[in-house]
Amino acid sequence: MLNIAQTSELVELAKRVFKIEADSVLKLQDRIGDNLSEAVNTIIKAKGRVIVTGMGKSGHIGRKIAATLTSTGTPSYFLHPAESTHGDSGIITREDVVIAISNSGETHELLNLLPLIKRFGVPLIAFSGKKDSTLGKSSDIFFDVSVEREACPLNKAPTASTTATLAMGDALAICLLKQRGFSEEDFLLFHPSGSLGKGILYKVEDLMLSDKETLPVAHENDTFLETVDLISKKKLGMAIIVNDDNKLTGILTDGDIRRILLRYPDVSVLRNEQVMTRNLKTISKDSLAVKALAIMEKHSITSLAVCSEDMMPQGIIHIHNLLRAGVA
Repeated sequence: MLNIAQTSELVELAKRVFKIEADSVLKLQDRIGDNLSEAVNTIIKAKGRVIVTGMGKSGHIGRKIAATLTSTGTPSYFLHPAESTHGDSGIITREDVVIAISNSGETHELLNLLPLIKRFGVPLIAFSGKKDSTLGKSSDIFFDVSVEREACPLNKAPTASTTATLAMGDALAICLLKQRGFSEEDFLLFHPSGSLGKGILYKVEDLMLSDKETLPVAHENDTFLETVDLISKKKLGMAIIVNDDNKLTGILTDGDIRRILLRYPDVSVLRNEQVMTRNLKTISKDSLAVKALAIMEKHSITSLAVCSEDMMPQGIIHIHNLLRAGVA
């Protein structure tokens, strides 16, 4: 077991690592401008993919950047530079863009790719700590990811430099996402498994109740007690209220019923328009089912009225529908 002094020393060392890496990332803010817009425009215009390459720790970071780009709408592929000279460089086409990562800018295996990149006329984006390096001078677009020092006490192990490179890659990926108009639905379609994409195949229209025989629909002028009876029969815990034009104007739920019974000594004289909730939460049938779930969770409710833009009722989506579909 470590003693208290040793534990304290380790905690301080860890905090120092956090500070060095955080400072390194923050300093990147002053190093982006035209290079960022040029990189985004170049990648957007490319008909092919983004080929990311790097050796060693830069390679590991490159794999992550390629994965992030791919999952946010920019098809990407990681090319190991050492394997590239044994046939794998054939993955690069004239329609691609290459992102090459090397802190020193002099990584031998990576530089071996330069002749092919130049011959094909492929745009080269460099992530490096040295602009005057071979890679830096050969690049069309340069991103400075240099750091004052590594977080390693020996100033040797790639730590702050790899964190800075990863952050720069994330910034580029998110800017591309924004420029492409990449939506929440697009993102979820690329993540159909796990919690990110659970239920992505479903829209509200797929899960809502829309059968007129099933829907508890009452009129504003119906009596409160008539609507309570309707809610009991339909067993959805609520009723949607409409006016003479059949437009949705309110809702009455089990919770509303309890509050009304406590508030009014004689409920037999009440009509829906007097007691219904008017500022109800609604959703369109074209919305994602996960959006319906988010609204329910935010407002602690179990169902939503589904309606058109002009407030014509189209159905009801209940938490039970989401549970059965695996959305919730």
